[in-house]
Amino acid sequence: MEAKNKDYTINREEGEIALTYKVPLSVLYPNPEDNENIFSKIVSAIIESGSITSLIIISDRNYVYVKDSVELLNDLAEQYKNILQSDISKPFDAETQRALPDEMSMFNYILFDRLKMDPVGAYVTGVRALRELKVKARASPSSSLDLFVERMDSLMSRISALKIVQKSMAFVLGYKIGDRTPYKALFKPLIRPNFTYTRIMSEPPMSAIEVETYKLKNSEGTDVTIYRLPGMSQYLYHMSPPELLLNVDEYNILDQVRTALIDYKPQETEFTDPLRMREVFYNIAIDMISDISEKEGYRLAFRDIEKLASILVRLTVGFGMTEVILSDDRVEDVYINAPISKSPLFVKHATYGECSTNIIPNAKEVDAWASRFRLLSGRPLDEGHPVLDTELITQKIRSRVAITQRPLSPNGLSIAFRRHREAPWTLPLFVNNKMISPIAAGLLWFCVEGARSVLINGTRGAGKTSLLTALMLMMMKKYRIITVEDTLEIPTDVFNDIGYDILSMKVQSAIVGEKAEMSAEEGIRTTLRLGDSALIVGEVRSTEARALYEAMRVGALSNVVMGTIHGESPYGVFDRVVNDLGVPKTSFKATDLIVSVNKIKSVDRLTERRRVLAITEVRKDWSDDPKYENGFVDLVKYDIENDMLVPTNDLLEGNSYIVKEIASKVEGWAGDWDAVLDNIQARGEILKMISDYADKTGDRDILEAKASTEAVDQYYEIVNKLNEELGRPPDGKRIVRAFELWIKGRKQR
Repeated sequence: MEAKNKDYTINREEGEIALTYKVPLSVLYPNPEDNENIFSKIVSAIIESGSITSLIIISDRNYVYVKDSVELLNDLAEQYKNILQSDISKPFDAETQRALPDEMSMFNYILFDRLKMDPVGAYVTGVRALRELKVKARASPSSSLDLFVERMDSLMSRISALKIVQKSMAFVLGYKIGDRTPYKALFKPLIRPNFTYTRIMSEPPMSAIEVETYKLKNSEGTDVTIYRLPGMSQYLYHMSPPELLLNVDEYNILDQVRTALIDYKPQETEFTDPLRMREVFYNIAIDMISDISEKEGYRLAFRDIEKLASILVRLTVGFGMTEVILSDDRVEDVYINAPISKSPLFVKHATYGECSTNIIPNAKEVDAWASRFRLLSGRPLDEGHPVLDTELITQKIRSRVAITQRPLSPNGLSIAFRRHREAPWTLPLFVNNKMISPIAAGLLWFCVEGARSVLINGTRGAGKTSLLTALMLMMMKKYRIITVEDTLEIPTDVFNDIGYDILSMKVQSAIVGEKAEMSAEEGIRTTLRLGDSALIVGEVRSTEARALYEAMRVGALSNVVMGTIHGESPYGVFDRVVNDLGVPKTSFKATDLIVSVNKIKSVDRLTERRRVLAITEVRKDWSDDPKYENGFVDLVKYDIENDMLVPTNDLLEGNSYIVKEIASKVEGWAGDWDAVLDNIQARGEILKMISDYADKTGDRDILEAKASTEAVDQYYEIVNKLNEELGRPPDGKRIVRAFELWIKGRKQR
């Protein structure tokens, strides 16, 4: 049950009575021990509402007061109310008011002004005044003065009996009115964890219109609500994190454990292995929470203990509420802009685009994050190196992190998080969400198998790396893969877990790199000496383009070479590679396919969806400009009216040099375009079958990496078996039928 006042809320649940008091962010010291006006308002709130069991001050952080602190406030409020209802507060007669105006003013000051905001000051003022009044009464007796002294004596008896005054006697000697030292000693919030540095706007604006609400997975029940704000072109991403839903006992436990964890000194090996460090802190937190829970008599289920431990990891060695947002698989980017605390955190949502949030980061907290990223990455971040590219990897999230500071960012630190899906994207997943059509997916699978060189181009956030990892999963596990990245985005650990022979190489950042790191150009050249491998370049940015094209000219003869590059069209890729990055035009012909991806926006531009827009073949019979010499041939192209990627006549009629080149090396396909196209279509049907099966059965796991590679292995097993039976390459219908039998029996196995 909740009762609301304009300044505070009273929540009564299961015997607990919590007073939540909201203090404007403009108030520099919002807590009662520091601010006498806030102290007075809290006491007034308790007088109005009755005794409480906990007090929560919400401002730039949450201050939680329980037990002893609340008992002092309850006692003060109750005694103050009793005084007001007693004869002590009755109006004085006219004669006393006329005879003792200064004394009357002092009495009213103590009772109606100082007592609620500074009971110790009221006590000291009253004791000193009463001493002087008694001396004066003995020297000049009068009935008015005697009655006043009697009333004053009664008031001081009540004040001296206050628990807060009794506990502050050590501060009375030499006390100056307005000194808050006694209150700082008595009122200590049980918890001031890092997450409370981040401000949360708990309620959306009154005019906000709810668009969608959903619950985050693996985030202790966090709710996200998307609001549309009338008159604004930006949605509001409103999050209710688990940190704000804890009860008093849980806050108490968090405070005790966090205080102990602050003293823990991680070993050097733990700093170099962030996942290990988080695991250590998590296990320590589990043990300490369990011990304190048992010692204090709290009844916590193990699920609640795990929830508190996860929160503590975020608060101590993690990145606070940002981690909760990054666990949202519909969030693509998270932005913390400079100057921090002046604007909310922003997110890029997969459906609703750029959104403001109800989270306002704190400069102290973000500064601590930047220091932690610097330590974990081993890269500098200072005035001489104002940019840091690194990554955030936990058991639940993967994110690329770009940090800028002064002098490049004149207003201070700013951080951009690029969220990556925890598990890699797969072609069945992309078919399922319509990013790519089945036949286009089948074509890419065919070309990856055919060891071609592929560049995936698009704007930032278009899905280039996601498509790259999906194509990697279509490779047979018998091939070795080497990845080259300046910031680790490809989830190579997942590839390792499902049986791929994969080696990850981290090279110098193209933006700001250290001498100790190998350049991307040298890194790519090194891969050519590491055996016959497929080469995957995370992103082509700079001079490594020349080394990549060296690899393409060699790699196209043995295994696939793939990379991503910024650009909006095939010609844009050509222009960037040749004119900006200095690759000779003849070398550019080593590119076999350019896959263009981008975002398609709605009419109002408030929502968007990712789509493959074209798969373009790069012909080899041009000399100067492929755009004007028919060097680019689209094999599939996006139809925006029908939201579909459709094959072009060039593909359907066999006008593809690259596909024919692949077919020419396969027995039974050479010179038989119908058989080749039939196989491409069969691959697409298989990928669509997986997508349809997931929709029909609700088995979403079949869309993921492990199942996707199982499907690839099964495809080749089916083809080999049918080839042995028939003595020739099987037609697509036979392959699809056999695969359908396998997928239907998969769940039973």
